[in-house]
Amino acid sequence: MLDDFMTRATLAGIGVAIASAPLGSFVVWRRMAYFGDATAHAAILGIALSLALQISIFAGAVAVALAMALAVTFLSGRGYAMDTLLGVLAHSALAFGLVAVSFLQGVRIDLMAYLFGDILAVSRVDLAVIGGGALVVVGLIAWRWSALLTATLSDELAHASGIDPKREQLILTVALAITVAVAIKVVGVILIAAMLIIPAAAARPLARTPEQMAIAAAVIGGMAAVLGLRSAYIFDTPAGPSIVCVAAIAFVCTSAWQWMRSALGHAE
Repeated sequence: MLDDFMTRATLAGIGVAIASAPLGSFVVWRRMAYFGDATAHAAILGIALSLALQISIFAGAVAVALAMALAVTFLSGRGYAMDTLLGVLAHSALAFGLVAVSFLQGVRIDLMAYLFGDILAVSRVDLAVIGGGALVVVGLIAWRWSALLTATLSDELAHASGIDPKREQLILTVALAITVAVAIKVVGVILIAAMLIIPAAAARPLARTPEQMAIAAAVIGGMAAVLGLRSAYIFDTPAGPSIVCVAAIAFVCTSAWQWMRSALGHAE
């Protein structure tokens, strides 16, 4: 079954959607969209260092993405506005990564594949990495679900409940770094933040509880992967961006449904 490249691509897309769903919900609730984008951009530096040091690209991307996220967490609230800090670190890491790639001698690198993803080239090993990464992220979020929700609602409420908000922030940071490294092969650095945010945002009007929103985000993300790959096959379009386009259409549909429901409610 895994001999077919479309089957491997579909499973990889669903794996990324499952990993992104609960994490993306927290990114939306905590308004961390730019944080995810900045972490993804930093992964390019990790890819360059991995190729230079001849180590696993997944390990390098996780290490740099995690270092980037920890640096932002440590420096925030120390005299810099968060958006300024994220802008400086994200674009600096991306620039250093692109410069580092240019110094690599004897290494052929398809930079576009890392920037926009190459889901159709996912191998069995990539599939195992994506599946393992998704299991780790979902397990981590499930383990800390209640504590993460409490810390998201209020730092004061978390302290009163004996929960350290900074520790929960660190757990989200680790999960985000793993998801970024896992998703690079599927949708690329540029579009990772989109797959984190759009399915979760599309799921919001459909859910009444946080758990429902995480599950709905996983379903929407999985459907976007399947339908995006199918449309890319039919219309000969780039696979990663096609997946994101389907997710965006889902967001428009659920937003329109929410607007119509609100309008009908006011009319009554």
